[in-house]
Amino acid sequence: MSDFDLMPLVAEGTTGFEVDDLGVDETPDVAVKTRGITKFYGQLAAVDGIDLDIPRGAVFGLIGPNGAGKSTLMSMMASLLLPSTGVVRVLGHDPISEAAAVRARVGYMPDGLGVYDAMTVEDYLGFYAGAYRIARSEHSDLIDGLLELVELTVKRTAEVNSLSRGMKQRLSLARSLVHDPELLILDEPASGLDPRARVELRELIVQLKEMGKTVIVSSHILSELQEICTHVGIVEAGKLLVHGSPRDILDRLGGQRRVEVRFVDGTSQHYSVADDIDQAALLRRLIVEEEAEIVEFIEAGSGLEDVFMSVTEGIVQ
Repeated sequence: MSDFDLMPLVAEGTTGFEVDDLGVDETPDVAVKTRGITKFYGQLAAVDGIDLDIPRGAVFGLIGPNGAGKSTLMSMMASLLLPSTGVVRVLGHDPISEAAAVRARVGYMPDGLGVYDAMTVEDYLGFYAGAYRIARSEHSDLIDGLLELVELTVKRTAEVNSLSRGMKQRLSLARSLVHDPELLILDEPASGLDPRARVELRELIVQLKEMGKTVIVSSHILSELQEICTHVGIVEAGKLLVHGSPRDILDRLGGQRRVEVRFVDGTSQHYSVADDIDQAALLRRLIVEEEAEIVEFIEAGSGLEDVFMSVTEGIVQ
């Protein structure tokens, strides 16, 4: 089994370098902070000098093509890999020298489910509950709650290997929540899911945010994340090209927002606006000048797909 939680408390790949703070201080409202972080495999820079701040309580989407360095970056946040250079702080802790403290507060969902043959769903979750030293007397109630959260209650006694891909993804997410972590790191959780399962996963991520969790989720498909993310980072060839809230990114890069206006007669219309001022002017024009009877005025899309295409070049490492 290769899952995160059973890894030794000292990450593999140590290079013997000494890491200074590089100006990284403890910031209460920041869940993850990196400064100058790199990861080299020979001459290849899988992660190349990334500076990043992820706010507490955010749903942070790490967006980039396959091979962009997303999984490597997330593995360093989760204390699974040592950086070649640079500094990482996770909830105020150093994943190198304080790996145990980081792992006690982080739930990591890898892109793949490791499991022993013939293990049932409840055995699987109970196994991890034991790994986190949760009292056996608490396992039943804990497993009940997790299975209810991810809507797998009816599969409690089913063998894990009998589950569909979507069910396995939900079980993997439940496993990452066994110890009630503050931060969730989800590596391509929607990979291989059908459209319905993707929607259900997005709804579950929103629910986790509402529970007070910080969620970092990666994908190479921007449309999967743009509706739920409070912040995004676009990476390519190991470099962070842009990051921030969708609105800030659009404003900085001159992108257009799309709003949908729904009228009382049941029709709707989409408009493009540049910023808050332009959006307010549109609403005023429709109501005052055109005397439109408006039922709803909502942002219909962030325009981040256009930004993604404009800042990336299709580079594959």
